[in-house]
Amino acid sequence: MSGALYARPTSLEDALEVLAGADAQLLAGGTALTLLRKQGLVERGPTIDLGGIRGLDGISEEADGRLVIGAMATLRSIETSPVVRRLAPVLADVVGRVATVRIRNQATIGGNLAHADPAQDPPPILLVLDAEVEIAGPRGRRRLPLDGFFVDVFETILRPEEILVAIRVPPVAPTSRIGYEKFLPRTADDYATVSVAVRLDVAADGSFGDVRIALGSAAAVPLRVPAAEAVLRGASPSEAAIAAAAEAVIAAVDPMDDARGSADYKREMAGVWTRRLLRSLS
Repeated sequence: MSGALYARPTSLEDALEVLAGADAQLLAGGTALTLLRKQGLVERGPTIDLGGIRGLDGISEEADGRLVIGAMATLRSIETSPVVRRLAPVLADVVGRVATVRIRNQATIGGNLAHADPAQDPPPILLVLDAEVEIAGPRGRRRLPLDGFFVDVFETILRPEEILVAIRVPPVAPTSRIGYEKFLPRTADDYATVSVAVRLDVAADGSFGDVRIALGSAAAVPLRVPAAEAVLRGASPSEAAIAAAAEAVIAAVDPMDDARGSADYKREMAGVWTRRLLRSLS
């Protein structure tokens, strides 16, 4: 950045050029970065503001029915988008439950995912929707499943010279039953003690086909639980199958102690809320 402390490029190409070789922080909505700076968890340094990049906040449908959300789209714009409400209404509902409307008007979906806080709401529901992330870098663009994007608390696979540019959600099958629940310790705008997202694709005979189960606040990263999914896949809806899936979730999660509960308490709540959501969807 040639010694500059702040840059606001107007195109993705310019942003990548400024980012190349710079030890800079990317600014999206700023809700997380500002808080981390105030808490002294992130040192202030050169900043590249992505808010001036044209077209990075778009929401559209591709010819195959895939939903494409630009990384700079605010949570509020996703919540109110007719395209999202038609193609993935559960996503609109979930982002509409994030914090307060003031935060949702500022926070972006790309910033939310790149922040990699395991207690956030969007990652679990996007995981069960089989979302992909699209990433731009000096060598072009790459796409990869969101499952694998998160590495650790506040850490993703993004390279220093890369920018998250879009989230891509495939069409939802008409036979899918999808839900999201979170257990809040205090007020509606607090982080969840634990959150659970489930997608059940139901076969013609009433048995479960494909299954997705993901949790937030249950590990160092937003967590999919393949072992619990395998328990349900091909099974007929029953209390025994649901209980077995919940036990698989309890065995898989690795929560951290914090102000919202001990690790043991969160582990138990992960099982409780998984059972409740599975019952409501079955």
